[in-house]
Amino acid sequence: MPKPVQTTTASDEQSSSSQSAQQSQDSMMKGRFRGYLPVVIDVETAGFNCKTDALLEIAAVLLDFNDAGELYPVATHHAHIEPFEGANIEQSAIDFHGIDPANPLRGAVAEADGMKDIFKAIRKHQKALGCQRSVLVGHNATFDHGFVMQAAERQALKRNPFHPFVTFDTAALAALTLGQTVLAKACKAADIPFDGNEAHSAIYDTERTAELFCWMVNRWKALGGWPSP
Repeated sequence: MPKPVQTTTASDEQSSSSQSAQQSQDSMMKGRFRGYLPVVIDVETAGFNCKTDALLEIAAVLLDFNDAGELYPVATHHAHIEPFEGANIEQSAIDFHGIDPANPLRGAVAEADGMKDIFKAIRKHQKALGCQRSVLVGHNATFDHGFVMQAAERQALKRNPFHPFVTFDTAALAALTLGQTVLAKACKAADIPFDGNEAHSAIYDTERTAELFCWMVNRWKALGGWPSP
């Protein structure tokens, strides 16, 4: 008895091609950064000491590769954070970024809740791209990393997606690629619009840092420094 012949329609071929392309695209991140997912973070705080000073705002930008193999921002997650109990608040810091921790219009949430939501979004994206850990990308990343890790420890958050000490510092990368270390000047050198009046907001600074990081990664590839995945 002859075996039934399986037919493939154009829609089936298109679906299969799309799935293969998506699988290839999803593997780009894992291959490009050795299984790590870069996540751009910026925090606004009430001082410089991550152990004693309040975390007031955090933003995270998630990244992915497009069909052309270029890194680009795909989503921004953000939270205003209530100062933890007993937190120190330096007036000089408040004067600098203009955040009033007591302003009810901020819509601030408890530190534990805000960090959980940010971590949850990162872990979901990390899993979708097949990465086993996330790496914090920041402009002067040690500062942001310190506050993120301290908040996670303070709130006993056990599912912290970030590597405990590895970071990608865009200030150092910009010094190498653009001869600039200040975020605004590095963005200008890369022809990325930067509005100084919007600076020192976690969302704005994170999104500009993400654009800068993507520009440097993509520029390096365009110059032949990284082969196509």
